[in-house]
Amino acid sequence: MSTKVLEVCFEAPANIQALYGPGDENLRRVEKELGVELAARGETVRIRGEESSVDLAYRLLEELYQILQKGFSIYPTDVDCAARMLKRHPGADLKDVFLDEVYLAPTKRRITPKSLGQKDYIDAIRGNDIVFGIGPAGTGKTFLAMAMAVSALMRREVMRIVLARPAVEAGEKLGFLPGNLYEKVNPYLRPLYDALHDMMDYEQASRMVETGEIEVAPLAFMRGRTLNDSFVILDEAQNSTSEQMKMFLTRLGLHSKAVITGDVTQIDLPADKVSGLVEVQEILRGLKGVCFRYFSEEDVVRHRLVQEIIGAYDRADKLKGAGNKVQKVKGER
Repeated sequence: MSTKVLEVCFEAPANIQALYGPGDENLRRVEKELGVELAARGETVRIRGEESSVDLAYRLLEELYQILQKGFSIYPTDVDCAARMLKRHPGADLKDVFLDEVYLAPTKRRITPKSLGQKDYIDAIRGNDIVFGIGPAGTGKTFLAMAMAVSALMRREVMRIVLARPAVEAGEKLGFLPGNLYEKVNPYLRPLYDALHDMMDYEQASRMVETGEIEVAPLAFMRGRTLNDSFVILDEAQNSTSEQMKMFLTRLGLHSKAVITGDVTQIDLPADKVSGLVEVQEILRGLKGVCFRYFSEEDVVRHRLVQEIIGAYDRADKLKGAGNKVQKVKGER
């Protein structure tokens, strides 16, 4: 294995510290993700390691610096995402992904895609009236849909946002819940409020909820309605029944857009109920204006271990499936 050494020099030093990160944390993350050694001195970074890894590190640092020069911030988690993206897709253009601003939050935090899968998802939402985002937890399915919805509302492309979720217990019996109807269903809707408050300050979000510009409701409350001029999001759609999915999709009115998100590996419905999200993939596939986008563990933007946990469960499921096939063959003999 040949060792290569390269030096990358940055002409304009204004963003050097932002590139390196506090205590050179960003550089340490590049070392860990790409298996190279980095030594920074002033505006120059010396890269040492296996040839292909050095070339990737060089590209990574160059493109991250160009992103900084465009006025976008780079966080340590962004460095992780960018490095993993280049490892899996060496031809990827980081700028095309990270500079695609979906929404600028009140904190001045720019919300952008962090993977090729997320970029493809955002483009699909822009170009279609109904989009399904299917994949594991932590891939940004709901968060990015929420950012697109808030952006559309602020630009007055739609008159309201409607957020819905099935009220299904996640694998455990909660028993009798006290309180009025709102208090009973509110715990199921809390994750949608959390995502909303990441996009807007609390007072603004509360005011819009009071005026009806933003509505958060259980999926069952959608029956009998027609949603015009709306951006509608159905979250945790794997826990919708076949009937509920059909009901939800037929609520869409004029000048409206719907995004349906879910993880088909985490279905909490009773065993005798078919998941509407599983079934709809065959029913609507190929229909013009309806788009399906699938995420994998490489799109996870949470803690690094979340990617590895999802991968480990996928491998276990495949082994379990193979074991079941063997048992079935033995039983047929």
